[in-house]
Amino acid sequence: MAVAFWILAVVSVAAGIAVFVVDSMARATFALLASLLAVGVVFLLIDLEYLGVLIILMMVMEMLIMAVFMIMYMMNPAGLMPMKMVHNNRGAVIISGAVFVLLAVGIFRTSWPQRRGEPPGDPTHALGLAIMGPKMLVMMVIGVAILATMISTVVLATHRGRYDRYGEDLKRRRPLDPGPGSGMGMGMGPVLPAADHHAGHGSCGSPDPREDSG
Repeated sequence: MAVAFWILAVVSVAAGIAVFVVDSMARATFALLASLLAVGVVFLLIDLEYLGVLIILMMVMEMLIMAVFMIMYMMNPAGLMPMKMVHNNRGAVIISGAVFVLLAVGIFRTSWPQRRGEPPGDPTHALGLAIMGPKMLVMMVIGVAILATMISTVVLATHRGRYDRYGEDLKRRRPLDPGPGSGMGMGMGPVLPAADHHAGHGSCGSPDPREDSG
């Protein structure tokens, strides 16, 4: 276990340094992901399974989402073209060096308390009680409220739903597209109501709003 710990420690530090050495945002993102994955495995080695798995899952999803958005929106193609990743080099070196020295001095100067008693049989359960405690019910209610808010936001942001497209009984064979609520038609003026659109154009290929399976 000691050998694995030191290997992971070296990987974590090396990947963390690579974040500031590579020349693209995408490479820096994956270097940071590698560093945090090594930290998550270290937590697994010291029997903190819950925190280790939580770190791994959160960092994987977060970094992958970040990479996807950079690929989609950066003017730099896919975030892979060389670019300057560090600004104000001299100031950054001074600040980071001072913070490192401060933390190192704090580690050696702090009077760490001695362990009292024995570790709990289930560290995950003890950690959950220490973090959440009597607030568990509140967090569960908040979680449900957040989910309801997300669903409501999506519903309110949708101009029309399946009942508008397939009829109140959902028996229309083809969806009514475009239809009421769809707004402007690609910058070419307002979309006509379906009844007017189909008047005199029975062969236009769009479904008749009055068409149903009956």
